[in-house]
Amino acid sequence: MKRIRESLALGSKILSESGILEPVRDASLLMSLALKRDRAFLIAHSEYVLSDVEYKLFLSYVKRRARGEPIQYIRESQEFYGLEFTLSKDVLIPRPETELIVETSIEFLRSMQNAKILDVGIGSGCIAISILHNLEHVEAVGVDVSESALNVAKMNALKHKVMGRLELRHSNLFDAIDSREKFDLIVSNPPYVSESEFELLQRDVRDYEPKVALIGGSDGLSIIRRIIADSAEYLKSKGRLVMEIGFGQADQVSAMMDDRWQDFWFLTDLQGIKRVLIAEKAFK
Repeated sequence: MKRIRESLALGSKILSESGILEPVRDASLLMSLALKRDRAFLIAHSEYVLSDVEYKLFLSYVKRRARGEPIQYIRESQEFYGLEFTLSKDVLIPRPETELIVETSIEFLRSMQNAKILDVGIGSGCIAISILHNLEHVEAVGVDVSESALNVAKMNALKHKVMGRLELRHSNLFDAIDSREKFDLIVSNPPYVSESEFELLQRDVRDYEPKVALIGGSDGLSIIRRIIADSAEYLKSKGRLVMEIGFGQADQVSAMMDDRWQDFWFLTDLQGIKRVLIAEKAFK
């Protein structure tokens, strides 16, 4: 008899022995995924007998998680800013701190008319699509060096009905942007992990999330440097760059700012880390 109760106990044991930090929680999430039922069902129907198909599916999920694969990749989705985003291993898993970019961008764009934004390294599309979903007067261009990532962004744009206001381009940073194109806002969550830091990341991140979206050169700042150096050219006067940065990078990023920027400041995340750069282009 493969009841929910015994199956969850087995799954939790396997995950615990594999070093998963929250084995009971993760086993429950994987059971919900396998059965396509919520947690309340698992609690209320602990004597429910799994079919052979359901049991094998559950165990396959548990084995994947035991190897360190993030649950978000197993279920192929993650919630971000109130929306559900389809994922693949070609894109980063959206994280709560990145919602800071969306919040400040919406606040900045809300009073504008016919605003246009550029998302550099669009990945799953979570930043640009969340902005477009909340502001109907905004249009966006999203670029990414990964064709596979652009396919995921397209799926999410169609899912959330904003594809009509989003243009996707295959591009290494600004390569596919014409110098005559000007944007009210440029947003980015660039790679900012150094090569040495990458080796110290949790296995969930190091072994499964795309390296190209994580590693920002030997010091973690190579992509950030290029974005700061080039983005002013594509912004309107008083346009803004809103970009996520890594832990401890604020001082180095501050030193990169020159007279093309009339002001800049940082937003802190819930841990008190300076997480998001906001830079305002000088009026010219």
